[in-house]
Amino acid sequence: MRNQVVLITGALTGIGHATAVAFAEESAKIVVSGRHEDRGEQLVEKLRGLGVEAEFIKADVRSEEDVKALIDKTVQRFGRLDVAVNNAGTEGKAGPIVDQTAEAFSQVFSTNVLGVLLCLKYEMRAMREQKAGSIVNLSSVAGLRGFPGASVYVASKHAVEGLTKVAALEGVEFGIRVNSVAPGPIDTEMFSRFTGTPENRAALIGGVPMNRIGKPEEVAAVIRFLASPQAAYITGASFAVDGGAGLGAAEQKPGDMNLKKAA
Repeated sequence: MRNQVVLITGALTGIGHATAVAFAEESAKIVVSGRHEDRGEQLVEKLRGLGVEAEFIKADVRSEEDVKALIDKTVQRFGRLDVAVNNAGTEGKAGPIVDQTAEAFSQVFSTNVLGVLLCLKYEMRAMREQKAGSIVNLSSVAGLRGFPGASVYVASKHAVEGLTKVAALEGVEFGIRVNSVAPGPIDTEMFSRFTGTPENRAALIGGVPMNRIGKPEEVAAVIRFLASPQAAYITGASFAVDGGAGLGAAEQKPGDMNLKKAA
């Protein structure tokens, strides 16, 4: 991955932050993006301390103007775009379907689905010109199965899985590979917000056959692999990094946690 140009959205915390560090360890040139300049500059300073070229570009993936500018500035700065990791996302407000609102739906889908679509649109345009590229979309174990109390989030991540498959088919003739990574419970700020209480956190982790929470670095390692030449024959695939949560062996029961209360 040495000298490859890597763009990561939602890079300022959690999985995105760990992914930026993982690519820095491979001597890539890195663009990190997010909505908070202070955290962005702190991350860039850390990456440069690891000996790589790094830039922060502020962008909101819900804005087509921002996304287009993000890709344009990346290509202007480094001359190309080899890898894109579409990590920006939000968990939304938990609760049963009967309590969901159009506003809650729009808030989650504008980031998790529209944001991915817009990123794919401009990333693939840039990669078509160079006849090569690898894109990794962040899905979730919630994109592979259902979870009571998380209808809107589950629906948004199923949509990401669908977008990944279509983009893989449309990109193959241009040498573009598109895959997704589907994390289970990972020790991030988002997971803490979503569960809300120690009881809910324990209940979700208890539904993982490995009986532990995952680390952001474990997800980042899979993302780095999918972006690498070692994954050259992989496209349109979804890789679960979930401790077996998607297998259903320790299936979560609706009464085991109260996501409505957590919200």
